[in-house]
Amino acid sequence: MRIGIAALVLAYVLSQFYRAFLAVMTPVLTADLGVSAAELASASGWWFLAFAAMQVPIGSWLDRVGPRLTSGLLLALGAVGALIFSQATGALQIKLAMALIGAGCAPVLMAGYFMFARSYSPAVFGTLAALMLGVGTLGNVAASLPLSWAVTAFGWRETVMGLAAITGAVALAILLLVRDPEKLEGARGGSMLELLKMPVLWPILAMMVVCYAPIAGLRGLWIGPYFADVHGAGQAEIAQVSLWVGLAMVAGNFAYGPLDRWLGRRKLVVLVGNAVTLACLFALWWFAAASAGVVTAILVAAGFFGATFPIVLAHGRSFVPAHLTGRGVTLLNLFGIAPIGIAQIVTGRIHAATEPVTPSAPYEAVFLFFAVATAIGLFVYLWSQDRPH
Repeated sequence: MRIGIAALVLAYVLSQFYRAFLAVMTPVLTADLGVSAAELASASGWWFLAFAAMQVPIGSWLDRVGPRLTSGLLLALGAVGALIFSQATGALQIKLAMALIGAGCAPVLMAGYFMFARSYSPAVFGTLAALMLGVGTLGNVAASLPLSWAVTAFGWRETVMGLAAITGAVALAILLLVRDPEKLEGARGGSMLELLKMPVLWPILAMMVVCYAPIAGLRGLWIGPYFADVHGAGQAEIAQVSLWVGLAMVAGNFAYGPLDRWLGRRKLVVLVGNAVTLACLFALWWFAAASAGVVTAILVAAGFFGATFPIVLAHGRSFVPAHLTGRGVTLLNLFGIAPIGIAQIVTGRIHAATEPVTPSAPYEAVFLFFAVATAIGLFVYLWSQDRPH
């Protein structure tokens, strides 16, 4: 089982890479293809929306078919998407490629979580979930300076073609190495609708909507155009900032895992972490015109404290019946990922519609959007029920 989980973790590294690599690719794609920041925001949104849309069938497939075929075959589709990206000549092809890559990456984290939920005790689920997310976030790190170096050395098309080959190889490894857990009686029954009828999940789902969207949106795209437009940064400088934020996200995931187990109070951990993240988002809005060093420090803090996603998911998972494990974790993931796609499209339009009275003005509007959304979700989450473990 462990070698199969290792293959899923490697696939999740790729998933994290693909959702973040547009920030570093922005300058070269704009120069080579003439695509705008709003178009790239939309392409990033397509990735997250395709990823989110696939959660509905994936939940059923995990329970009924198992994680091996579900994740292996879909990741192969992601490899096709990467190949299309490498041959893109305009914004539409990039959007289509990103949608296919998003669909391909959609099952891998949930397949791992499904195996954790079915094979380990509930008390360690949050720790294992955070560990997989923490290791996977190394893909976010790879989508910073290492990606910039590869693009400079080989060209962006050749680099993405290489990624397509790696993605295909990992898909094959999943098909060969993953072993499905035994199916539970009743796994073919039930639906996500049954879970949505549980009021205990509603405040947690509200928190899922906002716990990951801000930092994913900022790290996945807006860091690139913001530092280019406001601070005149090039690809190398943007990659350095992306690296620091990515490392902060890795550290945050590793920090939250033990806290969940030691304190045994997920709600408290989530509340404090997201309150600090909210403060960082308002600081980004207020200091958007400040020096690059100040903004980088705020982004790093947001990346660290905003890594509560696996703990929120573990909180919701604790209320899900065993026979609906697959559908439960994918429902929670749907509420965590779909808002990112929507937010990227919305913030792209906000950015385009904001009068650039100063270079930072359009980005101030983007930062404020993320801050207000987080505040609303955090308020609703106050009414959630905790489940000590």
